[in-house]
Amino acid sequence: MRCPYCFTPDCRVIDSRAIDEGHTIRRRRGCQNCGRRFTTFETVEQLPLMVIKHDGTRQVFDKNKLLNGLIRSCEKRDKTLESVVALAHTIEQNLRRHYEQEVPSKAIGEEALAMLKDFDQVAYIRFASVYRRFTDIQSFKKELDILSEQ
Repeated sequence: MRCPYCFTPDCRVIDSRAIDEGHTIRRRRGCQNCGRRFTTFETVEQLPLMVIKHDGTRQVFDKNKLLNGLIRSCEKRDKTLESVVALAHTIEQNLRRHYEQEVPSKAIGEEALAMLKDFDQVAYIRFASVYRRFTDIQSFKKELDILSEQ
């Protein structure tokens, strides 16, 4: 690794630690030439996950779109932002586990609903009402009946 201060090509690793649940390695490095220290991070490079929309078009998966939908569904609930972010991360990891490079948009919504069911039932109904496009009270009641049966 090249020193960012004096550009010496060889620097030694002083300390290494796993962070982000083992997905990232944090390395503390020291330059033998100038004596300065700096930190580097090593992560696995992932290919972008492509979303296949209902109309057949494709776009890059945007975790922020998922996160915004989850935040809206959990609004005024007793859920911390950290727990909602962790939920979005879990949903993304589940999708990456089941789909290599392309995921249907329907699978994203269904995965989010499956995770929300155990996370917060009110948030589940809110998310379902937008995702499933409830048009009348009967659609809403039907979803509530399914939820209460489980």
